[in-house]
Amino acid sequence: MKTDGVGTGRPCGTGGCYAPPVSIPGPAEIRALHEKHAPTAEAFTLVHTHCEIVWGIAEQLLSAPRFAHLDAELVRAGCLLHDIGVYRLYGDDGRLDHENYIRHGLLGHEILEAEGFPVALRRFCSHHTGVGLTRHDIVSQGLPLPPADYLAVTEEERLVMYADKFHTKSRPSAFLSPDEYAAHVRRFGADKVTLFQALRAEFGDPDLTRPVPCGGSILRVAGT
Repeated sequence: MKTDGVGTGRPCGTGGCYAPPVSIPGPAEIRALHEKHAPTAEAFTLVHTHCEIVWGIAEQLLSAPRFAHLDAELVRAGCLLHDIGVYRLYGDDGRLDHENYIRHGLLGHEILEAEGFPVALRRFCSHHTGVGLTRHDIVSQGLPLPPADYLAVTEEERLVMYADKFHTKSRPSAFLSPDEYAAHVRRFGADKVTLFQALRAEFGDPDLTRPVPCGGSILRVAGT
């Protein structure tokens, strides 16, 4: 994949630097990438469906006129790619390594780097976990990650991270309301709740009673 094609250069968010234009892959290219790395058909269905649902939620939020300036194609690619690292956590027995699940973002970053994707796309993998991981989080909790700040910086990164909070891949997969996620993240500290509420104020609550587009089909939230 070429990294110097279409797209608009975007601020990188630190030090006034400016990221070069990137080539944004389409849904078919991303689906093929999932199929390439998924160890089983079941893993592919679980992860790729979740990614499509996250895009459906983000797409709904993007429909607000105040977000017309955002790069919708970049958000779509970020949503569809963000969890690709989960595939590397499956063992030979087909079981998911839940103990090291927090590493899936960096593993996805590594997959996309090996595939030739630019850092602007790789960051959607490594910078979407929870409401952001800090160096302090990693050191103080002894997390199995290189100490660094893994925070969503651009609006597109923040939107992908936010939309991801409303659907879980746990069996059975389920949608989470904003209040349910706020209750979930509280166990990681009041500061994480504050960060989530800031995202909520920035992007608004998704309407989870509405159908969510998923791969050409329509999913409805359980119980609605």
